[in-house]
Amino acid sequence: MATQLTAADAKQSLTAHVAAKGDELCAKYGPGLGWKELQALLQDRAFVRYPCEILFDAAQLHPGEVAHAVSNGDRPEDGFILHIHPLFMLQLPRVPHLALYQLVAVNYGEFASADDAEAFGAAALGLPRDEYYAILCGLADQLCGRADETEPDREPTHAHAGERCGCGGDGSAGSGH
Repeated sequence: MATQLTAADAKQSLTAHVAAKGDELCAKYGPGLGWKELQALLQDRAFVRYPCEILFDAAQLHPGEVAHAVSNGDRPEDGFILHIHPLFMLQLPRVPHLALYQLVAVNYGEFASADDAEAFGAAALGLPRDEYYAILCGLADQLCGRADETEPDREPTHAHAGERCGCGGDGSAGSGH
């Protein structure tokens, strides 16, 4: 008799798959993935399915959003630009944290969730998931005051979790996703 798989089974399978890919990435590039290694990773089709480049530009970001992957065309093969807030140009060692989170959306599209992005990024950097989540929160929290200057009536949200500022990296990687 055939086993009927559920959506929850598929989600669990994807999360396990992205974590395993993150482990492979960590084994190849090391847990200290820096700016130079990130540039090589973006060319490595074993880990980055489609062409990607990083652009430090907030024009495509919502207030309070730290990073976002934008397609170059109608087909994924056209490539993506990882828009990263210009504030992080001065924090290049932290850019891989932001880029890895976005690469899950590049590789898996709408099927990927925030949980998948956290599992992949944490594994790729050799970090516990709650530590990776705390780092993302800390990076996103750096923008909280800046969004208020452009849209005073809108409370900023984090790109990584859809949460309001102040998530504070409490380690609750699954809450609010």
